[in-house]
Amino acid sequence: MRLFAAVLPPARAVDELAAAVDRRVRGLPGAEEMRWTGQAGWHFTLAFMGEVDDGLVPELTERLGRAAHRTEAFSLRLRGGGHFGGRALWAGAAGGTAELRRLAERADAAARRTGLPMEEHRTYRPHLTLARTRTETDLRPYVAALDGFEGTAWQVGELALVRSRLPVAGVPGEQPRYETLVRCPTARPAAGGR
Repeated sequence: MRLFAAVLPPARAVDELAAAVDRRVRGLPGAEEMRWTGQAGWHFTLAFMGEVDDGLVPELTERLGRAAHRTEAFSLRLRGGGHFGGRALWAGAAGGTAELRRLAERADAAARRTGLPMEEHRTYRPHLTLARTRTETDLRPYVAALDGFEGTAWQVGELALVRSRLPVAGVPGEQPRYETLVRCPTARPAAGGR
């Protein structure tokens, strides 16, 4: 099965972002040409594992659980936007981004220790993909429209192991489907902490 580890924003944060995208971005010229991701699938990918043999899932789950438990719960909020080249528009994060990066590193290490062939290690950039384009597009106006967006903070208290089912080829508007298999709780903040 095709798996990844993620932080899933709560419904309130998703609703705030959706309202900002609808109000500020979707009406821009060319927005109708973009492939917008479905709100139900909005997440911060921590580590993408790809196809994982069913027999490895219990060990992977155990290792992800330990990785999450070594991380204290932290505050995060959606903020602003960015792009990867001219092909992907995303919303950014603020608040506990150092903790989010550490959680991503731990999720990646858990997958490697399980024996999964992970991609080359690179610096983690927290992002939630909003839209993709089929051709190179100047996404700067879309990013500028998200300037100043600041969502309400929430406590990240878990890492999710998510199964991804790719869209059916040739079906217009078809979206990937995501199923949360396991929720691994983080440690609670230390007394007097955040």
